[in-house]
Amino acid sequence: MKWLVLLSVLVAFAECLHKIPLIKGKTARQSLQEQGLWEEFRKAHPYNPTAKFIQDGTESMTNDADMAYYGVISIGTPPQSFTVVFDTGSSNLWVPSVYCSSQACNNHRKFNPQQSSTFKWGTEAISIQYGTGSMTGRLAVDTVEVGGITVANQVFGMSQTEAPFMATMVADGILGLAFQSIASDNVVPVFDMMVQQNLVSQKMFSVYLSRGSKEGSVVVFGGIDESLMSGQITYIPLTSETYWQIKMDSVTINGNLVACNGGCQAIIDTGTSLIVGPSSDISNINSRVGASADQYGDAPVNCQDIGSMPEVVFTLGGHAFTVPASAYVSQSSYGCRTGFGAGNQQLWILGDVFIREFYVVFDSYSNYVGLAPAV
Repeated sequence: MKWLVLLSVLVAFAECLHKIPLIKGKTARQSLQEQGLWEEFRKAHPYNPTAKFIQDGTESMTNDADMAYYGVISIGTPPQSFTVVFDTGSSNLWVPSVYCSSQACNNHRKFNPQQSSTFKWGTEAISIQYGTGSMTGRLAVDTVEVGGITVANQVFGMSQTEAPFMATMVADGILGLAFQSIASDNVVPVFDMMVQQNLVSQKMFSVYLSRGSKEGSVVVFGGIDESLMSGQITYIPLTSETYWQIKMDSVTINGNLVACNGGCQAIIDTGTSLIVGPSSDISNINSRVGASADQYGDAPVNCQDIGSMPEVVFTLGGHAFTVPASAYVSQSSYGCRTGFGAGNQQLWILGDVFIREFYVVFDSYSNYVGLAPAV
């Protein structure tokens, strides 16, 4: 009888999880390389991976050409579908609108408010700054559907102008999953609205990003999918309720300290493709693994050397998390390069290169990040 009760509880809990499949698609870099346009693009649009983390009162984002994971949401009644990056490093939802004539909007889906019976105009403008341009638009209110969860009266941004480099983005827009404290115009983020409207059973969401060409990447709203984990969850307290920011103690290779001497701050960010740190620390790591960055920040390595390259260990909140060379080296028909990028701040960003090794839990009730080995 006890087993039947436990089984009923587990089944009920599983039904409370809302899973949004993520598509792992071709990156902007891959598409541009195939067209022979990559060199021209990266000269015109230098990558500043820490631009989105400069808190100057405006929402920011980086022109990351290596983003590969996207999910589908809908806005309006009847629903209009969009692909978005689920970004734990920002807090606003925005998509292109029919009022945008920029090239970047013309090759993406555009929201048409006249086709939605639940649409309402907002009163504020929105501006999202980039390292090489900006997106401007208006705030609006409508119904947003995410993985079977219908959020009423969600405030979101509709772009009216977009920076030229955004034409290469695969996704139409961004769905931010960081805290309201950093949202442009103090907009309540989508996940916070889910919580306020009692649409999720727990005040947490979790992320699994598949490795290589494997499918199965997912964002889980309302709890944890233990089938995507291969070990226990280690919880690390947040040091700031802005981004999903935690304390990093050190970075070591073969037991030797190579970065983050004396401790530093790190953000777990699904909206950044690389592991990013201060330029001197990143240069040291690349050197220790046998790489050297070029003028654009890429650090090529010999693909034949991956099997002999060392593991890099990140100690977070007193716990060690290992990233092997097979995870931190990107391989393609154009060669191999490390996934370590230099930023212009002391802040570290643990992006997809790190996240792929772990099942990550974002707990906004207890203000923790949880990490467990991914399957």
